[in-house]
Amino acid sequence: MRIAVLGAGYAGLTLARRLEKKLPESADLVVVNDRPDHLVQHELHRVVRRPALADEITVALDDALDRATVRVARVTDVDHEQGVAELDDGRLEYDVAAVCLGAETAFHGLPGIEEYATPLKRLPDAARIREEFLNLDAGGRVVVGGAGLSGVQVAGELTALAREESLDREVLLLERLDSVAPSFPANFQEAVREELESRNVVVETGRTVERATDTTVECEQGRIDYDQFLWTGGIRGPDALSGERPVVPDTLQLGGNTFVVGDAGRVTDADGAAVPASAAAAVREAHSVAATIVELAEHDEGSDVFGPRPERFRFDAPGWLVSIGDGAVAQVGPTVFRGRAAKALKTTVGAGYLSSVGAIENAADLVREELAGD
Repeated sequence: MRIAVLGAGYAGLTLARRLEKKLPESADLVVVNDRPDHLVQHELHRVVRRPALADEITVALDDALDRATVRVARVTDVDHEQGVAELDDGRLEYDVAAVCLGAETAFHGLPGIEEYATPLKRLPDAARIREEFLNLDAGGRVVVGGAGLSGVQVAGELTALAREESLDREVLLLERLDSVAPSFPANFQEAVREELESRNVVVETGRTVERATDTTVECEQGRIDYDQFLWTGGIRGPDALSGERPVVPDTLQLGGNTFVVGDAGRVTDADGAAVPASAAAAVREAHSVAATIVELAEHDEGSDVFGPRPERFRFDAPGWLVSIGDGAVAQVGPTVFRGRAAKALKTTVGAGYLSSVGAIENAADLVREELAGD
């Protein structure tokens, strides 16, 4: 049986490592990723201020995986009915696959946004944001479109960078809805906004961006001039799924023995709740799908005519975390807190994830770097 893990983000790498430990020896495990390493996406904003962190938040797949065959290629299409993934260097036939390709930045067809704004999805984006920010004239205004967690974090990082470098900059965070971090609980939203404003981020909610030029962002509520423009205003599906994020049930099945794990799909869990696009959800979904795939592989080796029933996924978030410059906001259960305790928890979670994918040295270096900046 050939099992293909398509993508090595949070979902893909977690799934592949779990399958390496539990699959029968006869199963063939292939991991396809468009680059030879794994990026710890939730720490990417840190690289804007601390470029040296790039080495700590990338993990070579050959180091993280023992048994799997790693194929560096871009997935261009997935035919779940035929059991075929089309790659930019050929094709891959499979018996079972997990589409773990993550999501891309959505520009929503708004005129000028993709042309003039910089997203924050990959290391070159962080490097470009940093370079442009440092080179702005005194009094330069940076507009960040979208106040989800990514927008919140990069806005906080930029004001911290301005303070460290004694730069005169204005960072303006726009959100079309009435609150920052709009997908999260109200008390978490309130604490995030307070933390942002305490760190000199100008927050404007209820601002619907309609278009952009090379110098202005135009909203329903008026025009805003800018010197640098960043866009974190939503996500779309991967190109291999035609830019869509298909809705999948709690079994996470796209069809047959093809699963969608992580941000590439929109998941409804066993309680009927929509699962948020997040690293925490992706990792937990990977655990659930791993159990199903292992049962499929064991069934393939046996003689039982009845196939296994896919495990139903139920998302139970222990809490939420977001860093804002040198601060952070954390929610554990109903309790929301800020300050050193929240920052320590954020650092611990980041280091814990690196440790979970076998990057122990990276985890230690990340903790040292974070403590050095405290």
